[in-house]
Amino acid sequence: MANEQKHDGCCSGHHCSSEHTHGKKTLTVLESAAAVASDGTAALSGKAIVYSVHGMDCSSCAKSLERHMRTLPAVKDVSVNFSTGKMQLVSDGLQDDAVIREVAKAGYSAQRLERRTSGEAVKKDQAGTLLTTLSGVFLALGFASSLTSLDASVSTILYALAIISGGYRPARSAFYAIKSKSLDMNVLMSVAAIGAALIGEWLEGATVVWLFSIGNLLQTKSIEKTRDSIRNLMDLAPPEAWVKKGETLTRMSVEEIGVGDVIVVKPGEKIPLDGDILAGHSSVNQAPITGESIPVDKQAGDAVFAGSVNESGALEIKVTKLVADTAIARIIHLVEEAQEKKAPTQAFVDKFAAMYTPIVLILALLVIVFPPLFGFGTWGEWFYKALELLVVACPCALVISTPVAIVSAIGNAARNGVLIKGGTFLEKAGAIEAIAFDKTGTLTEGKPRVTQVVAVGEAEDVILAIARTMEERSNHPIAQAIVAYAKQKQIAARAGDDYQALVGKGVQATVDGVVYYAGKPALFEELGIDMSPWKEQIASLQVEGNTLIVVGTKHELLGMIAVADAIREITVGAISQIKAAGISEIIMLTGDNAGTAKKVAAQTGVDRYFAELLPQDKVEAVKKLQQEGKVVAMVGDGINDAPALATADLGIAMGGAGTDTAMETADIVLMADNLEKLPHTVRISRKALVIIKQNIWFSIVVKLVALVLIFPGWLTLWLAVLSDTGAALIVILNSMRLLRMKP
Repeated sequence: MANEQKHDGCCSGHHCSSEHTHGKKTLTVLESAAAVASDGTAALSGKAIVYSVHGMDCSSCAKSLERHMRTLPAVKDVSVNFSTGKMQLVSDGLQDDAVIREVAKAGYSAQRLERRTSGEAVKKDQAGTLLTTLSGVFLALGFASSLTSLDASVSTILYALAIISGGYRPARSAFYAIKSKSLDMNVLMSVAAIGAALIGEWLEGATVVWLFSIGNLLQTKSIEKTRDSIRNLMDLAPPEAWVKKGETLTRMSVEEIGVGDVIVVKPGEKIPLDGDILAGHSSVNQAPITGESIPVDKQAGDAVFAGSVNESGALEIKVTKLVADTAIARIIHLVEEAQEKKAPTQAFVDKFAAMYTPIVLILALLVIVFPPLFGFGTWGEWFYKALELLVVACPCALVISTPVAIVSAIGNAARNGVLIKGGTFLEKAGAIEAIAFDKTGTLTEGKPRVTQVVAVGEAEDVILAIARTMEERSNHPIAQAIVAYAKQKQIAARAGDDYQALVGKGVQATVDGVVYYAGKPALFEELGIDMSPWKEQIASLQVEGNTLIVVGTKHELLGMIAVADAIREITVGAISQIKAAGISEIIMLTGDNAGTAKKVAAQTGVDRYFAELLPQDKVEAVKKLQQEGKVVAMVGDGINDAPALATADLGIAMGGAGTDTAMETADIVLMADNLEKLPHTVRISRKALVIIKQNIWFSIVVKLVALVLIFPGWLTLWLAVLSDTGAALIVILNSMRLLRMKP
């Protein structure tokens, strides 16, 4: 069925939330305000300020912090995202210090991000590491003293100190969670630790707190590593540039440089802003932006992107975009938005967890009350089992099973020149069965090349020399293709005059006193030349997709030049790799005739093609594939193919680095203008789905096993904590494998 979650192209790439809802983009008040406040000015009424929050290790932490911040009268709107570790705050004059203090009350540390494109990392939370270490030391001392002849109260005091030092932060977070009417794992763990102390299980309580604390620390560090994949992107572009003013060079901050200014980039330096080369030529490594592995030769008139590396010659570049509008800034913005969007699996798990935690608390109360009432064991025994139940049932591993995998996959793709605009599209890409490609400009280069020269009355060199002489003055793509081919063969033009364009037919010129013509076969039929000896050959070349330029005089035919749209060098290998990645069918959509389509399909490895299509016919072709029961992705340039991209289950645009339109219209954007990274996109999407399923099933199985072990009394409280934090850590590490996947 047609995809209902598409862009309508109504907003610019860096100001839009890209939230897809029934064909429209919706911007929340918060996101609009965030876009306005992206310059990092002081917190003013109605503007959103972005803070990086350290210490959140699952989405329930984010929800608790969000609810706590909403209790402040000055806060008008707030959004805390666990995946990116960021908080957007709209307040009525609330100062940064006050915000940071309130975040600290909830058990986390915050730091304001100066601008959306900045890459400053949050100052590492040393206090958390210190408290965890202290807790471990007190626990070890308490256990050691219990093995000596010292009074039992000594070990009890040491265990109590271990609980206080390691449990201070979780207890504080639990207090603010309860105050804001939310229940998270801090609440469950705090209840378990206090409960253990109340029934005299001081060693158990201290062990619970320390394991929980160290688990949190490891989880936080691991999750921060996945977020660093985006911070590394942010650090690509240099903060300053050499600006040319007259004959002098001035070092300036990129924020102070405007459109139209001329900057100079020396060999070996990173290009600081998007622009067009005015002078100089060089080899430019665009891998950070487009993912292309081979540097690209650039000269005057070519576009360059911020964050790419100038490898050889010095370049003078005219700035075309401000720092906030560069390709790298748009990439960062879109990746962050993508990571903030929940995939269907994540949304379901979050809803499940929201209902699950209160149910567990009620169940724990029932376990405490009913079995002893009916004579099944003592109150203390069932109270202990209830505490184990609270710890085991904590859904942390399940809740983080999806978002960490999605953040890792999207971050990996972005580093390799692919923008995946959200978890929804990552999941869809993993489920794709068929991919439909537009031919022109996608499988082919979109510009003609000479494929064959057929000599009739003269040698090939003579035909090309005369053709070049006539075509050099024309801007027509076919004429330029013939001139380029002659130059490649090092065949010079001859002296000519009396050039004339024969509208709709060809050209003529006088060369060495003889009038020559170059044009369609019909032109020579009009001149009275019998074309019948070559009709079969002409028809054969045309069926294969060639446009024929016949060269001759009024009296004889010299030869024919066949010109066709060339297949991209990368296409055949990319299609082969896509099939190897598990895509069952490759389809080509083209407006060309069936003969051309058949030839291109045979050369590229396409399984099936639809020929002679108008733009609206491409939409019908995609619908036909969907009606056959396939999940279909459409790959095009994001402009001419917009209707088909919108109709497909997944729209993939090529050449996003150079076009805003491609970034806005598609669900996935290949930054380079080729298919090189599409196989990697398919593989990482499928791997992400596998890892998400592994994480979910692993989390559920661990919980079920631990729950079963509670009631026979085989599970201790500290083992329950170990099963919870251990499961969460394994889920995170499993997800982080996606960061290491290479094309």
